[in-house]
Amino acid sequence: MIQKIHQMAAITAFLCVVAFFASTLSAEVFGSEESIILVKSLVVFPGLFILVPCIAAAGATGFALSKTKKGRVVDGKKKRMPFIAINGIFVLVPAAIFLNYKAADGVFDTAFIVVQIAELVVGALNGYLMFLNIRDGRKLTGKKRVN
Repeated sequence: MIQKIHQMAAITAFLCVVAFFASTLSAEVFGSEESIILVKSLVVFPGLFILVPCIAAAGATGFALSKTKKGRVVDGKKKRMPFIAINGIFVLVPAAIFLNYKAADGVFDTAFIVVQIAELVVGALNGYLMFLNIRDGRKLTGKKRVN
């Protein structure tokens, strides 16, 4: 059961990060000011209220599962998790809240742009690290790709 919770939480968190990144990039490149405001709002609520518990659940269940497994693959997942958590807590969540406030006020100044770029770069990095953890999790469970 704990493995299923771990898988669902990790995949949901990864999909949230991908959706946030894709919707932000699409709104910034192709959208109107109103679409940027909407995306920034949706990333904070309900987005963060889905993402944060999923990352916490994935981390907690992953920690519990790792107690019975050893090896390079598990070590790789353990090394990536602190980076994912630190990036989320200290960069992505504050950036999302800041950008939401700025967008809601219609202020798309230099600070907005700089924080938006940082959010996209760190979000892409976190998405990649999460992808690597999912890939390694599939190795640990023996699940093969279906062609």
